[in-house]
Amino acid sequence: MTCNNTRPHLNGPLTVAAIGLDIATSDKKANLKAASTAIEAIAGHADIAVLPEMFSTGYILQADTARNLAEPSDGPTIEWAAKLASACNLAIAGSFIALDHDGRLFNRAFLTEPSGETTYYDKHHLFSTGGEDKVYTSGHKAIPTIRFRGWNIALAICYDLRFPIWLRNSHNGYDLLIIVANWPDSRAYAWKHLLIARAIENQAYVVGCNRTGSDDFGNYSGTSAIIDPKGQTIGTEAHLPDGIQCVMGRISHSSLYEFREKFPVLLHGDRFTID
Repeated sequence: MTCNNTRPHLNGPLTVAAIGLDIATSDKKANLKAASTAIEAIAGHADIAVLPEMFSTGYILQADTARNLAEPSDGPTIEWAAKLASACNLAIAGSFIALDHDGRLFNRAFLTEPSGETTYYDKHHLFSTGGEDKVYTSGHKAIPTIRFRGWNIALAICYDLRFPIWLRNSHNGYDLLIIVANWPDSRAYAWKHLLIARAIENQAYVVGCNRTGSDDFGNYSGTSAIIDPKGQTIGTEAHLPDGIQCVMGRISHSSLYEFREKFPVLLHGDRFTID
């Protein structure tokens, strides 16, 4: 494992990479190797590497298979992420199949910093149309806000994107929203426009990282995107080894705060509570 450890300035711009892995179903070894190849290639050029939903296994809805692939939060996937984040001096985000101490399974997102500190979020809105709720337990904690290199970063998973109240940026609480996903091409129009909507209504950057390839749920042609607070797509394609798709974008703290000051939409929003 060789990485460039020179990065960056607190409160300055961040470079975010959304890595669209073509995930090998149930093959952790192959998926972690592919993710390592991609992240090592962008080391020194990115601050955050974002991987798709359940990137180490694929999106699994068979209960027995999911349980066989599940691991605790201090298991091999997070151990891998901590080592690579430290070596490459960047943060790594994604989700994996988590096994809790009481035997329940969760679709668990994480963001691991170079220090090894890891923040978790359990997917709240399970895709019941596909039977996700039959295998996994819904998380009930609000999306977390992580302070990283002077930025406030929120983290959510796939179907959560459809629920604006759940992702509401109250009091400008976050600057960047990361969505990790397994979102097939059959619903790509909704994916694209919901990412844009969440960016505009929350006056925040949004990074949506989607897988590539195909699985039992459809095809994935590479729809990862980075959206600015005005709803414009700012990410550009990066060429990585082995044909791994990647969208990279540089996001500006100063531009974000200048925009919020000139056009303070969130100050005029309605108050509400979530049951």
